[in-house]
Amino acid sequence: MERMLLGTDELTSDIVESGIVDWKDLVRTVRQFHFGRNSNREDFTLVWSERKGTCSSKHAFLKLVAELNGFENVELCIAIYKMNSINTPIIRKVLEKIDLSYIPEVHCYLKIDGNELDATNLKSDFNNYKADIIEEFAIEKEVVVSKKIDLHKNFIKNWIETEQISHSLSEIWEFREQCILALEKR
Repeated sequence: MERMLLGTDELTSDIVESGIVDWKDLVRTVRQFHFGRNSNREDFTLVWSERKGTCSSKHAFLKLVAELNGFENVELCIAIYKMNSINTPIIRKVLEKIDLSYIPEVHCYLKIDGNELDATNLKSDFNNYKADIIEEFAIEKEVVVSKKIDLHKNFIKNWIETEQISHSLSEIWEFREQCILALEKR
């Protein structure tokens, strides 16, 4: 089904004026935007104006546009998965340095009519990490940034205890930040 961008709001109007008139083209365009944090992580419209975003901001932005255009069955989701050198090859050196096979990572994506869509970048494919998912659930875009961080840190804290990891939460978080930087530079 073709989903045309027909909203009369300022954001949709700006998108349409740029030549993007349907959902498929918008998703393709967002996938091409650089991976990186926006100047204000709470303002998802910055994905459009800054032409960049993370998995959270890009998918929350798409969810916002879907809502503004009355698209149904578009759900913002979070998965906690085992980020490893197979599903994320660019982090191999970080994992080798800390002697871990994976770091739990929280990733956002959309479910549209029950089908997963990962628009993080051109190579993003839900199937690349689907087998490594530990937990997944829907989340509201308004709380994705604040809840994602708390959820992630709590999960890592429990993982460290359960798996008897020899690194602290702050160390694992720093290693994770190194992984994110590697992804941003790609």
